[in-house]
Amino acid sequence: MTQGMANQDVDSKVDAQIEEFITMMAEKHQFDPDFIKQTLNGANKNQTILEAIAKPWEAKPWHQYFPIFLTEKRLAKGLAFWQEHQEDLQRAEQETGVPAQIIVAIIGVETFYGTYKGKYSVLDALYTLGFYYPPRATFFKSELAEYFLLTREEGFDLADVKGSYAGAMGWGQFISSSYRHYAVDFDDDGVRDLLNNPTDAIGSVANYFKRHGWQSGEPIAFKATVATSSNKVDDLVSKSLKYKHTWQELNDAGVRLDDKTSLSAQQSVKLLAFEQPDNTEYWVGLPNFYTITRYNHSPLYAMAVFQFSQQLQQAMELK
Repeated sequence: MTQGMANQDVDSKVDAQIEEFITMMAEKHQFDPDFIKQTLNGANKNQTILEAIAKPWEAKPWHQYFPIFLTEKRLAKGLAFWQEHQEDLQRAEQETGVPAQIIVAIIGVETFYGTYKGKYSVLDALYTLGFYYPPRATFFKSELAEYFLLTREEGFDLADVKGSYAGAMGWGQFISSSYRHYAVDFDDDGVRDLLNNPTDAIGSVANYFKRHGWQSGEPIAFKATVATSSNKVDDLVSKSLKYKHTWQELNDAGVRLDDKTSLSAQQSVKLLAFEQPDNTEYWVGLPNFYTITRYNHSPLYAMAVFQFSQQLQQAMELK
């Protein structure tokens, strides 16, 4: 098959998928099919987006990943944000149980406090990934549908909203489905504005964590050591984010915590391994660590948020 014929085959498959999408949006969500078709005709396939999603930061080893986020500049900006929005953060913590430092850390890691909210057209991003990125096409077509629904509900201009290469938006980088289901109008002005309103972003990040099972007052993770004689550790470290082990099982396999730290035998935990230049660093994740991975499905991301939140809390206590 020639390259031209291959491209025609791809185009015909995409055309069929687009027609199927238009029909679904009309029948399931009562959109005008001509509106959906016209909108998608105005969307652009963006090769840069396809290249970006193929090389996510989360593919880096830990020792290359964390320096991107744990910087003095981000810490200073985070403290200024915390002080400026202290009242909103305190109220969010009281209403949801999610600590202020976690909320501040998330917004800092995601957009450097609104500085970098994304340069890509959200429509183009979801169109590109939904129809030209087979590994996750089903997910992104679903998010494209959610984006149409979101813009109809919130009154956004479909073509105007900018975000990340994956279609995440605003101060907290919510994808369309998360925006629809977890965004809150935290300042009671009648608008759930995560694009330009940090107060709504604070309340919405807190609500997202609460709705995903955040346990108020509970720890997040503990640094661990592993007995050199243990031959079971590799079996306990898995790519799955789900918690399948108890502290008793990890302890029996030679995993140890600081002498001052104790966990109940049946506590649900996960052994986490982070690659350093010369060794592997181990941590024991607790349910709140898992909740952070609901925001971004990466242990590296969750650990960066956790450690940044600790830096913020310690620095804030010195103020």
